Parts: sequence; structure tokens; C-alpha cells
Amino acid sequence: MSWNDVRRLLIVKPSSLGDIVHTLPTLAAFRRRFPRATLSWLVKREWAEVLEGQPDLDDVLAVDLSVQGWPAAIRAVREGRFDLVVDLQGLLRSAVLGWASGSPARVGFANGREGSPWFYTHRVPVPDASMHAVDRYLLMARFLGAAPEKPGPSAFCLPRDPAADARVEALLAAAGVRVGTMLVALNPSARWATKQWPVASFAAVGDWLQRHGGARVAVVGGRAERSAGDEVIRLMQTAPLDLVGQTTMKELIALLRRLRVLITNDSGPMHLAAAVGTPVIALFGPTDPGRTGPYGAGHVVLHSGVPCSPCFSRRCANAVTLECLTSIRSQQVIEAATTLLKGEERCQSTRTC
Repeated sequence: MSWNDVRRLLIVKPSSLGDIVHTLPTLAAFRRRFPRATLSWLVKREWAEVLEGQPDLDDVLAVDLSVQGWPAAIRAVREGRFDLVVDLQGLLRSAVLGWASGSPARVGFANGREGSPWFYTHRVPVPDASMHAVDRYLLMARFLGAAPEKPGPSAFCLPRDPAADARVEALLAAAGVRVGTMLVALNPSARWATKQWPVASFAAVGDWLQRHGGARVAVVGGRAERSAGDEVIRLMQTAPLDLVGQTTMKELIALLRRLRVLITNDSGPMHLAAAVGTPVIALFGPTDPGRTGPYGAGHVVLHSGVPCSPCFSRRCANAVTLECLTSIRSQQVIEAATTLLKGEERCQSTRTC
């Protein structure tokens, strides 16, 4: 088929949070390429809130990909009557969903995992396996005839939600944080235990910032990440603002906009912060910042570079457990934070897509 004939396009990118953020510039490129087409996105229900209100999307298919949820997911893709499915997940289940849709054109990466390329009608080569995820996804847009520009902040569209903004300001005001306060957040959690910088190190940085850095420190994370957040708060000798589990996804995005700096492991909030233009200090161990680091300028990545890193493993096999992270010292993070906080005052005005 001719790509010019596309009328109903489905993006299959169910997870995770960071990967969804990385796909936003490709969505924008698809909208420019197919201005009159209906664009839909299949996503896990837990991440659907990130895409709500997206001006480039016509429909969000929020699905449950557990065994019980598969029949409904298959019905959803079939009912869409898509003439083009773009699989950006590159796994067996995402490829099968595209195939089950009945779409005559199914595009995915040639190096997709778990046999996924067998289900595609068109395979897009990836010339450099070490390229950043944002740039890799944009290969798909180029294959379909788009000419995406180098993504700037406007390409990562995360629409503002006035209710979420108001809720965050109320949370901060209740804790005595006024508009204009230098607010720094610590995000001590990550999906893998091997990606977590020691909580004691987070606590030491938080204490220094509140005692000497002129900053108010908040600890953030999801409801399921209570353990790491509680441990940082317990270890701190100064009292941080406890926001772990206190925000919805849209409220987290609003909070990240409000920060001067986010200090974080390799995680979804790291990518959200970079997308809204908040400076990030990112701590990398088993993963590769060249592939999945905070995208764009103005961020600091601390990566020890021990010989076994990046190993991309959820289990550390090094003789010194998590040496890739424990060798990153609190003082390095403090110095990076001091540099960012002393920089030119970041504009806190409203941001639109």
C-alpha cells in the first residue's frame, strides 16, 4: 500500500513510562506526516494518563495485557480497523496484537526481540544499536516518509492540567513551600533494584541541600515505591517534604515542572522531568545513558564506568555488589546540584505544547 493512503494508524507502545515519553517526538512526526489520519495509541492502562489530552492523538486504547485482559485487547485492535500498525515495543506480545488487528500493513524494527519481526509486513533496520531510544523510534517516522526535526522541548508534549497544577500548589503550600522557593526532589526508586543508588547517599545529598544549598527537598515516588522513600526520609537528619505516593501521574508531571532540579535513578520520572525541561542529575549503573539517559541539554549524568557496566542486568554479578552505583559519591552529586542551582534562573512560566 502507499503510505499516502493511510487513514487509521495505531501505535503499539504499551510500556514503560520512560519508553512512552521517548515515543512522543515520533507521535508528533506521525501527525505531521498524516495530518488527516486518525492516530491511536495502545498503552497499558496504568500509563494511559500520560497520553490523555495529547493534541496529536485521536484515541487512547488503554488495555490490560494480563492473561485475563487479552481478549478485550484483541477486540479493541480489531474494532479499530487500522490500515497501518506501528509496533514500537518490539516484543512478541506487541507484534501479535498488531497481527491480530487484521491491519494489512504492520511495521516494526528488524531487530525486534522474541521473534516479533515474523509478524511484520515491513521491517525497519536499526543501523546503530547504541543510539538513543528517542532517535531509534524516529527511524520509524522516517521510514514512513516523515522528516522529523531534531527533537526539542516542544516535541515532548505533556499537556498541562490546571487541576493537577492547583493540587500540587496546594500540597506545597500546606508544607510551607511558597511560590519561588528553590525546590529539589529526590527520586530514590527504580524498577530494578540494580538501578537504585544507595538510599543513604540520597539522604546525605538531601541533608546538604537543606542545610547549605538553600533548597527545600522533597522525596517523590509512586505508591508502590514507599519503602525506598521511607528509608531516605528516616535516614535524613533534616525534614524533607514527603510526596511519595501523594501524586497522580498528571500531578507528578506538574510537580516536576515546579522543580529546579530532580536527582534520580534511571527511571520514568527522570524522563518526564527531562521532557518538561527540568534539569536532571541522573545516576546510572547497569544501564547505558547513551541509550536511555535524559534526552536533551542541561542535564548531568553520573556514571562510574566500572568495567562490567553497562550490563543491563537485574542481578548484579560483580564481586563488589553494585559497584557501578556505590562508587558514585554523594559529593559528586552535591557538586553537580550546586552547579545547576547556581546557574541562570530557570523560567517557571507556563509551558504549552
